[in-house]
Amino acid sequence: MKDPKKQTQITAHTHTSPHNPISELTWFALVAACVKLLLTSTYRSTDFEVHRHWLALTHTLPLSQWYSDETSPWTLDYPPFFAHFERFLSLFARLVDPTIVDLHKGLNYSSPSVILFQRISVIVSDTALMCGVYRLTRNLESKKRILIWVLVVWSPGLLIVDHVHFQYNGFLLGILLISLSFLEEGKDLMGGFVFAVLLCFKHLFAVAAPVYFVYLLRHYCRGGFVRGLWRLVMMGAVVAVVFAAAYGPFVYHGQIHQVFRRMFPFGRGLCHAYWAPNFWVFYIIFDKGLAFLLAKLGFNIQAPTASFTGGLVGDSSPFAVLPRIAPSITFMMVLLAISPCLIKAWRDPQPKMITRWVAYAYTCGFLFGWHVHEKASLHFVIPLAIVAVQSMEDARHYFLLSIVSCYSLFPLLFEAQEYPIKVLLLLLHSILTCFGFSSQFFKITAAKANAPGQKRGDKLGLKGSSSTVAKKGGFVVGWIGKSYLLGLVVVETWGQFLHPILLGNRLPFLPLMMISIYCALGMMYSWILQLRWIIRSH
Repeated sequence: MKDPKKQTQITAHTHTSPHNPISELTWFALVAACVKLLLTSTYRSTDFEVHRHWLALTHTLPLSQWYSDETSPWTLDYPPFFAHFERFLSLFARLVDPTIVDLHKGLNYSSPSVILFQRISVIVSDTALMCGVYRLTRNLESKKRILIWVLVVWSPGLLIVDHVHFQYNGFLLGILLISLSFLEEGKDLMGGFVFAVLLCFKHLFAVAAPVYFVYLLRHYCRGGFVRGLWRLVMMGAVVAVVFAAAYGPFVYHGQIHQVFRRMFPFGRGLCHAYWAPNFWVFYIIFDKGLAFLLAKLGFNIQAPTASFTGGLVGDSSPFAVLPRIAPSITFMMVLLAISPCLIKAWRDPQPKMITRWVAYAYTCGFLFGWHVHEKASLHFVIPLAIVAVQSMEDARHYFLLSIVSCYSLFPLLFEAQEYPIKVLLLLLHSILTCFGFSSQFFKITAAKANAPGQKRGDKLGLKGSSSTVAKKGGFVVGWIGKSYLLGLVVVETWGQFLHPILLGNRLPFLPLMMISIYCALGMMYSWILQLRWIIRSH
């Protein structure tokens, strides 16, 4: 005979069991889609016309001419799989409005039909992001899973870059997350295959290739010489097949050199038009400061020719004092910065660490790479959202980093009507993240606060003492973090309000330069924290 108390407990547990993760994630995706649809009529960057032209180019011309056509200045410079992706979209674009895919009549075409089609194409392609985040979180407890969805699916950075400015980063990051999910599950061959596919969609993700190579070599190609060699051959064959499928047709048509010239335009210069907040900001500022100082002291120093106007750095701008930086130097610096991670992956290749290692690699690429775009911060901010729920230290780090990354994207939306949108997105993200982390870590920090021998305070400033955390609700940013975030408010207040009043049209470069420098400090601090964690990890 069944015990009625036990039966009641079983019934109660059944009623309080979590919902289906897929249906929950679908709800998150639908809410995000509604917000994205509301943004369809907002500002569009030149990237909108770039991708529209690629629709027309891939639809109209044979494959052999995709990377040689110069009908528009917006030539195709993404790898072949992305070109085929544009070709696939063009089949539907032609049904919506044939002018969209007209190579000549479609130039600078901006009718409501093309705007709506391209906006919806980004929203639909975000399905890859939902798939990736689902695979990475499906086995987590409900609270952690939902918090990660908030951080990724409702990411303000993705909303700004993809659904206002216009790009397909959510789609590409989704492929990255799918690859990482396979690696975390121990399915190394599939993880390597998906990453190879990603590289054939966008080659800038290759920054993490050394981490993938070392990790797969040590984790997948193990088990003795014969078995290891066989697995190495299998992995090499899979990757070779992917790259052959992508680049083989262009080899056949004799276009492979043209493809690589388009994909790697090193003549563009060290920095992008708007200085991405990385290490090279300090290098440029130091060079210009030295040049002006030495000129004032009477030295025959030619002032830097790059214009400060609008915060732009020309492609041909020489450094006046410091040595010029070649692409090979940035490559070596990135590799050197990644090396501690490679050593860890070689010594102890753990599946649970791969997401963190890949995120660190993209951080190094962002800080020390050649011609880095500010949008590339999403390459490590999104993966770090997956590990943000693992500890209080990770949560505090992510809270600060995500705000800095989002704020560094503000200059992309420079028109007045978009200003409330980007500010509101950042504020909502900050509030949701703070409440989410407080809910996640309240019980843990309260228990630690009562533990004997608990250390007081925190040297880095991103942590508060555990007792303080427990008293204030579970998630507290230390005084250094608070001071830095307050500095963001000061920088924004100056650029939007005080600069026009006090300086008028003088020094127009100053607001953007302040954003670059100040956000670069936050990015460098994030890199140091990640590096410290990797070095200390066991």
